[in-house]
Amino acid sequence: MLKSPAKLLQLLVTLLACAFLFVPTVQSVLAGVTANYFRGLSSGLTLKWIGEVWTLYSASIFLSIWIALACLVVTLIIGVPAAYALARNPGRLSRVLEEFISLPLAVPGLALALALLQLYGGYTEFRTSWAFILVGHVLYTLPFMLRAVLAVLAAIDLKTLEEGAASLGAGPARRFVDVVVPNALPGILAGALTVVTLSIGEFNLTWMLQTPFTKTLPVGLADSYASMRLEIASAYTLVFFVMIVPLLVAMQWATARAQRILQ
Repeated sequence: MLKSPAKLLQLLVTLLACAFLFVPTVQSVLAGVTANYFRGLSSGLTLKWIGEVWTLYSASIFLSIWIALACLVVTLIIGVPAAYALARNPGRLSRVLEEFISLPLAVPGLALALALLQLYGGYTEFRTSWAFILVGHVLYTLPFMLRAVLAVLAAIDLKTLEEGAASLGAGPARRFVDVVVPNALPGILAGALTVVTLSIGEFNLTWMLQTPFTKTLPVGLADSYASMRLEIASAYTLVFFVMIVPLLVAMQWATARAQRILQ
């Protein structure tokens, strides 16, 4: 049975979009394992450039992972209770607070970084530590965690669930841990996926906040493209893909599994 012209057009557009994203990625990956990019695959394949990247930028790789995990912990501690409080108290003030928390999304990363530098630039130890970058990442990613959890809590009958738990003698803390968190788990996992990936890949904000001793993955990638051989820069991109893609797949699987369990 022949497909309709509309479906064939949709398929063609989809394939072109995939090619637009996939072909440059494959080319960059191949450049990272090619002995000489300008000679192409005829020069042979090698892992030498990946070894060079690991030697030069392993500290940046571990720092990015550490900051992303720390950012996730902080946004969970702040974002989940904040979303719960906003969901329990809907109204004008809650909407204003939600928009205020989301304000960093409307401000360019460079402007947010400049504000942090003006505020904390005089504290030398704090300014030169990874915690300074963590503050910027938390400000940038917190709205994603807050809104992901708030969307789930808004979709369930939170008031009835809490009243039922309270009738059984559960206090506020017990209701939050045993009722709210399990029901909000899909939103928490979705928010966690967004927070970790945004933190690892954030460049503009981090570029302003970093020092030569606190380079993260994106800053190191820009540095490698500016000052290294093209093969090393491409190998750096390959390392970035190897780190981020399995993480995305694993967290998406966890989110889908949590949704199936709660259904």
